[in-house]
Amino acid sequence: MVMEAEIPQIQTRNFCIIAHIDHGKSTLADRMLELTATLQAREMREQVLDSMDLERERGITIKAHPVHMTHEFAGEIYAMNLIDTPGHVDFSYEVSRSLAACDAAVLLVDATQGMEAQTLANAYAATELDLVIIPVVNKIELPTARTDDVVKELAEFLGVAESEVIQVSAKSGLGVRRLLDRVVEVTPAPEGNPESKLRALVFDSTYDQHLGVVAYVRVVDGSLNKGDRLRLVQAGTRAEAVEVGVFVPTRKQQDTLKTGEVGFVATGLKDAHDWPVGDTVTVERDGSQDALPGYRSPKPLVFAGLYAIDPEAYPDLRDALARLRLSDPALTFQPEKSAALGFGFRAGFLGVLHMDIVRERLEREFGLELVITTPQVEYELEHRDATVTVLDSPGEFPEPSAIAEIREPWMRLSVVTPTDYIGSVSELLSNRRGEHHKLEHLEPTRVLIEYDMPLAEMLSGFFDSLKSVSRGYASMDYGFLGYRAADLTKLDIRVNGQPVDALSTIVMRDRAAAIGRDLALRLKREIPRQLYEVAVQAAVGSRIVARETVRPLRKDVLAKCYGRDVSRKKKLIESQKEGKRRMKRVGQVDIPQEAFSAVLEMSGVGTRQH
Repeated sequence: MVMEAEIPQIQTRNFCIIAHIDHGKSTLADRMLELTATLQAREMREQVLDSMDLERERGITIKAHPVHMTHEFAGEIYAMNLIDTPGHVDFSYEVSRSLAACDAAVLLVDATQGMEAQTLANAYAATELDLVIIPVVNKIELPTARTDDVVKELAEFLGVAESEVIQVSAKSGLGVRRLLDRVVEVTPAPEGNPESKLRALVFDSTYDQHLGVVAYVRVVDGSLNKGDRLRLVQAGTRAEAVEVGVFVPTRKQQDTLKTGEVGFVATGLKDAHDWPVGDTVTVERDGSQDALPGYRSPKPLVFAGLYAIDPEAYPDLRDALARLRLSDPALTFQPEKSAALGFGFRAGFLGVLHMDIVRERLEREFGLELVITTPQVEYELEHRDATVTVLDSPGEFPEPSAIAEIREPWMRLSVVTPTDYIGSVSELLSNRRGEHHKLEHLEPTRVLIEYDMPLAEMLSGFFDSLKSVSRGYASMDYGFLGYRAADLTKLDIRVNGQPVDALSTIVMRDRAAAIGRDLALRLKREIPRQLYEVAVQAAVGSRIVARETVRPLRKDVLAKCYGRDVSRKKKLIESQKEGKRRMKRVGQVDIPQEAFSAVLEMSGVGTRQH
């Protein structure tokens, strides 16, 4: 058995696997771990690199996962550092960081599906970083596989010979050993000077209860040793290297990470923001002053209020969010107060899926019961005095007289779909205020359609609608374009004349009435009947645009009134009416969680097409 320390830098390979969601990245990583004997057969399980229960249950990768392997090729032992990456567009930030820590990327395509939107996006991202791209077609064992067609499609896209496209079955292991050999052959050895001052790139982090922040690093120059006093070049944060090591796939301690290696360093710090992703690690004394190219901080695109159903659980929610942020720097939150829901937090997410994952982790891992308000995007607000602020909550919407212009975020949307569904997909995108940009044939039966579209239009069940009109065949990717002016207004929901701020939303002015009617009708169905009439209204400013009424429960006050005393009966009825009027005037209507959930199902109702 060759010792790790004996493997020279020239025999180190750093690579990642990139693909569209559900094309088999995690399964391929499983087979690589198995074939390299990184894990014994008894230690293997499906999606072994997906450490979260949510990842395994949903069958998706949420966090990038590095792992260290050794592979024998041509009589030599090579150290291979693999990073398995997410495939969903909401977690593309994870992919970008992983790419920067690698020298090659395995571009994986499903033989039954062909190239999808994220396939293209990931390939372009890898190309921009000058990574070697290794094309691979997976699931060739399936009866529905179109292996020859997909191989040709992938080869033409990359401009390589079809013979360079490797065909594998990640499930059975067919062709995976050849792929490992190919990675060794074409991936360049990591550059860097072992004699220089330490420079290591922080490309991810997690949190350990005992070790504090555990940073994932690639050592570019020099070496990182256990016990070193470290400093971040940009942030200036100082810490000690409490532990150093590699992932196999769990953490394995070693004394040193050498030039070109990918591993971890435990810092003992309690806040991940003190050790930001993208910064450069060096030694505290006489360390390097030159930062490596890092990453832009992830920009939240979707915002929503998070409230504990039990007001007493507010401190627990605060602590849970803080702990999640230690391993998820893309999550942002700040306190806010709702008249209807009490104290909570305004949280920012990379997308609706990211929001859903955070919600489910809060409920599962911390035992919290939550209400989430309607998701909103971040708007640019130009005031009459020419100042510009950002707006991500309807509660911050100013008086119309103070507004010069409101601008909403627009995205460049890329959709890959069979040609049979061009019409239905284009109609859907146009109905969502999309503007056609281009159409390109990837192969005779598949096209790439690009539209510019407001981000808010993509919150209202857009992905489900896209799958519906394309019978599940379309895939999408998107990127931020910029802000454009829009005619927006605030839509308030009132229950018995009292505004429920948690149900307010920002909408297109010409759709306010239709959206208000939809919201009022949904709330009517969810609010339980009282002993008095409950009015549910939608309003723009002082103007009521929609109303629904929750009819009162009826109580037979004459049930115990016997005889023919008409005056007594009239007196009882009048007394009941007066009681109902009084209850309506001073009573509090409890709005159940189901009502908020019903509105949430309309995610982005502010721009829903009617």
